[in-house]
Amino acid sequence: MAAQVRDELASLLRPGIATKDLDTYAEERIGRLGGKPAFKGYRGYPASVCVSVNEEVIHGIPGSRKIRDGDIVSLDLGVWYSGFYADTAICEPVGHVDLAALNLIRAAREAFEAGAAKVRVGGRVSDISHAVQVRAERDGFSVVREFVGHGIGRMMHEEPQIPNYGAPGQGLMLKAGQALAIEPMINEGSPAVRVLEDGWTTVTVDGRRSAHHEHTVLVTETGPEILTVAAA
Repeated sequence: MAAQVRDELASLLRPGIATKDLDTYAEERIGRLGGKPAFKGYRGYPASVCVSVNEEVIHGIPGSRKIRDGDIVSLDLGVWYSGFYADTAICEPVGHVDLAALNLIRAAREAFEAGAAKVRVGGRVSDISHAVQVRAERDGFSVVREFVGHGIGRMMHEEPQIPNYGAPGQGLMLKAGQALAIEPMINEGSPAVRVLEDGWTTVTVDGRRSAHHEHTVLVTETGPEILTVAAA
């Protein structure tokens, strides 16, 4: 359900669309599918989806801002259904986007893939973290350190915390049945971020762009199962 709505939102992205229109669509669509927006009201967050544009890293609050040609947009949403949560994010280019932005988006996706590949019974949380960092820094990008991935299940945020950096072989040992929200946040320039006066929107300190990629991943005896992939 989360994957379906995420991908539908991505298909709506175009120059001129207001971020609040994406939020309205997400809330109505999740409801029609039988779920509830997990973000709305969570710790006071006012919307159903986070829409973060260009230098906005995460938690962009939808409003009157209109998407422009050349923007990159991270869409982050959560869904509650029948007692369980799912969390997912994707970063998409809009219109004519420069090569540097496309490389950043690809690095965020591939950093997630590198981290997810380390999800195995008996592995350690920091194996994921280290793989994300190595992939991001390979192309000269940096990883945000103030915000992390997390366990997920009957609550939106559960243990363990999953940083996007660090040495391997540390932290909680993974067990079959655990669900993890792995979510690299990758910056073009400095890893430093700050939170705006709205208390939510987090931006890069240097004003350069950021990309966010996230899936909910299940630990199984045979490796990772990515749950937030839309059905064919």
